[in-house]
Parts: sequence; structure tokens; C-alpha cells
Amino acid sequence: MKYEIKCIGLLTSGGDAPGMNAAIRAVTRAAIFNGIRVKAVYKGYKGLITGEISEFQTQNVSNIIQQGGTILKTARCMEFHSVEGRKVAYETMKREKIDALVVIGGDGTFTGARIFAQEFNIPIVGLPGTIDNDLYGTDSTIGYDTALNTIIEAVDKIRDTASSHERLFFIEVMGRDAGFLALNSALASGAEAAIIPERETKVDQLEELIKNGFRKSKNSSIVIVAESEITGGAYGLAERMHKEHPEYDVRVTILGHIQRGGSPTAYDRILASRMGVAAIDALMDEQRSIMIGIVNDVIVHVPFTKAIKDDKPVNENLLGVIQILSI
Repeated sequence: MKYEIKCIGLLTSGGDAPGMNAAIRAVTRAAIFNGIRVKAVYKGYKGLITGEISEFQTQNVSNIIQQGGTILKTARCMEFHSVEGRKVAYETMKREKIDALVVIGGDGTFTGARIFAQEFNIPIVGLPGTIDNDLYGTDSTIGYDTALNTIIEAVDKIRDTASSHERLFFIEVMGRDAGFLALNSALASGAEAAIIPERETKVDQLEELIKNGFRKSKNSSIVIVAESEITGGAYGLAERMHKEHPEYDVRVTILGHIQRGGSPTAYDRILASRMGVAAIDALMDEQRSIMIGIVNDVIVHVPFTKAIKDDKPVNENLLGVIQILSI
């Protein structure tokens, strides 16, 4: 081993995502396989400050690959936003003899990791754990596939009611300011349209839908809406419909946190397992301040700066596919 790392710290931060436990399992066992001790840090960066840390053996991660959520818990930590808070976290690492960190989370997690690594010269590798799939440099993030399948299952059930009552349903999905979940769940569930923030800055998508006559051959319609101030959200769009097109019988469903829960799909379990092993390989290869990604089924290393700052493009051509298939 070229770079001497005897002990790693492992934490999950930000919103939970299905597959995080599979990643925890993979990182832990890959480290132990390579003779590296593992210290589990509870409640994200907060645990580094409060010292909520315990050593993991291989049995600590038995029978968790199928579980949703994160056994390490996650929490917001305002203290870590300050230099003083990060200094306390670093002192905790020194006391616990932790040489490097593996962090699982999204852009906020990696933003904190990048600053922490720069300030104290700590090797840190990140795994992309977020249902939003909004991190640059990876085709998919851990949890995205499971969330997508959860949405599709819910939309299929709502379709039954929409058809029975001849209603227009606006269904709001997560994604913050990214339209990946909305766009692909609309396509996979046979929805009539998707309204995403990336497109809203260019055109009034609701008005475009009405002009295209999206209900002319249907007795019901499903429109998937990405939660965002840009799109206005499902309630905002429904309010507009009531005012501008009162002839439509409109209903709203907010799927909410149901999208984050549940047992991870096979794809997310495999992805998390591959990325977890790759994280340990990267640390042993003297890599630092990188995110493990996957592109064309090949593991890649993406600098934190690119993963955080670069915008991941959504394939807007899929909107045309949805329109064609909704006739």
C-alpha cells in the first residue's frame, strides 16, 4: 500500500437515500479486507464534532444491504459551517486516530468535505448518495433508481383514480432544482407530460401543454411536476389551472418522503457495492477530494469541485418523446 492509511472514518450526510446501507457495508468490508480499521461516525458531520463514533467490524454491517435509510443516521450540522466547528471535528479525528474519511451524500456533503480537506489536509473520498441524481460526473447516484421505481408504482395507482373520475392529476416529485426524477418517471409511467425546472426558464410549460391539447384523446391525464420554485410546484400549477382553465377537474398529489424510503433496488445495491469498494481502492491509491462516479458502467473519479459546481445536463429531448407517446 503506497499511502499509509490505517483507519478510516465513515459517515452519511444530507438526505437519506436507499442504498446508503449497501454502501456502508461495502466500504466497511472493503476496508477490513485491506487491513484498514473502520470508525463509524453517527449523524454525519455532527458526529465528528460530538464524538459519536464507534469501531465497526464486518458483523456490524451484516444484513443491511436490503435496508433503506442509513444505520449511521444523518443530521444537519450548522457548527460544521464554521472554522471553529471544523477544527473540533479535526481534533476528534486525531483523537480517534482516523487518517481519512469516506463520506456518503450529495452536493452539500461534498461542499463540506472539500473545505474540510483543504483546511486540514485530510484525504476524503465521497460516494454520491442522493435520489435527485443531480451530481455532475456520474450517470447515476445511489438511491435514484429506487426512488424512480417508487414514483412509478405510486403513479400507476393514481392513474386508476384519474381514469375512473376523468381528472387531471398534477403529481409532485422530489428533485429540488433538478428534473431527472420528474422527466424519467413521466416517461416510464406513461404520463402525459413532465414539468421540469430546466425547461421552465425557456418556456411556459403549462401554457405549452394546453396549446398542444394534451387531453384531446384522453379521459384523464397525469402531469409529473418537479418540486421547485421555478416550476411553481404542483399546487402552484393547479391554482393556475383553476383560474385560467376552470373546465378541467384538477387534483394534486405530493409524493413527498415516500420517495426516499424503502428497500433499494438491485441496481442501487450493485451500484453502492461497486462504489464502496472503489472508494477504498481510491484512498489506497492516494486519491483525495474526489467523488466516485459511474459513466457507461465504468467507475470514474470526479474532483469535488466539478461534482459540486458543474451543472449536470438533463436530456430535454425526452420531453418530445413523452409528447409523442401521449397522443
